[in-house]
Amino acid sequence: MTRGAVRAWYLVHKWTSLVCTAFLLMLCVTGLPLIFHDEIDAALGQGVAASRHPGPASSGTDLRLLPLDRMLAIALAERPGEVPLFMAFDNAGPLMTITTGPRPDARAPEMTIQQLDRRTGAVIGHEREGGSGGITAFLLQLHTDMFLGLKGELFLGGMGLLFVLALVSGTILYAPFMRKLDFGTLRVSRSRRVKWLDYHNLLGIVALAWMAVVGSTGIINALVTPITRTWQRGELAEMTRAYAGRPALPPARYGSIDRAMARAREAIPGMNPRFIGFPGGAFSSRHHYGVFFEGNTPLTERLLTTALIDAETGALTDARPMPWYFKALSLSRPLHFGDYGGLPLKILWALLDLFTIVVLGSGLYLWVARRRTTLRSRVAEVTSGGLLEPVPAE
Repeated sequence: MTRGAVRAWYLVHKWTSLVCTAFLLMLCVTGLPLIFHDEIDAALGQGVAASRHPGPASSGTDLRLLPLDRMLAIALAERPGEVPLFMAFDNAGPLMTITTGPRPDARAPEMTIQQLDRRTGAVIGHEREGGSGGITAFLLQLHTDMFLGLKGELFLGGMGLLFVLALVSGTILYAPFMRKLDFGTLRVSRSRRVKWLDYHNLLGIVALAWMAVVGSTGIINALVTPITRTWQRGELAEMTRAYAGRPALPPARYGSIDRAMARAREAIPGMNPRFIGFPGGAFSSRHHYGVFFEGNTPLTERLLTTALIDAETGALTDARPMPWYFKALSLSRPLHFGDYGGLPLKILWALLDLFTIVVLGSGLYLWVARRRTTLRSRVAEVTSGGLLEPVPAE
């Protein structure tokens, strides 16, 4: 690689890293406890996720579950005057959640989530979607949008993009820098700056694949609002074109959920229900139940297929898989938090997160230590294979 190319990539690595490092440190620090959010909520007794799982799911033929209409009536009796927004299912057990709000288009802070046992109809727990929700809810909000809504999501997505560029440029510089050094070399007898440079490079290259995955999936997750709006204006509008111009269906005219689910299962056989979006919400039209199904294998359980059921008549309007961009979003979420391989994978994610914190912190230290050296000498350090140290500027 020529000195000019090394100089260009060095400047890319320097400035992309400097701009995003402070925010990446915040994301790593808040992301660390979020990897274990289920365990933390359970230990603190917070949220519906902390409720004790009552037993196995419908694997046994003697397990009888109450009808969905009955479960909905129980949930609405707990929240008089509210309307149903979402109904979500646990396909590994008899638990379910029902989300209600004051209006069909209620915003997240106005929503209440109730967890119920379909065997008994008991309400196990409930929480406000936008309320305090405990420490993990606070950290999640800070991690996703810094309490700034869409602007915060897009800003952090931009920081994720700079992080990926920093990884690419750092990897390109790593090859000429390590040309005359053995992999994993730690020159602890040299200056403090050289020692931390070796730690920075070693931990960075060890965690490179993980950082690239988490950075890329973080960018995709930051686009959740634009992705959802694109689906609403594209696929959903096409599926409900025959209903264009009709007034919104009032909750008093909502039909049977059990009938809608039966019709959706006929249209999409062999899949498990994930959740139902009620009319007026983000995942349905103003006149439909949006019944979303997931695959029944580890490979397909994150991929959704939706059936739109006329909420008044129970007739099927359309059924189709979610588009590719929504599939990318669905697959990125578990990858980002390591939420698909149980506790061992979460521990690995946490260790790699700690590695990344060290990489980011050492990068800041190296920038401070290099400020008084010339750019030419820094480029010479890379092209010499790490044998020359930058000299202070006169």
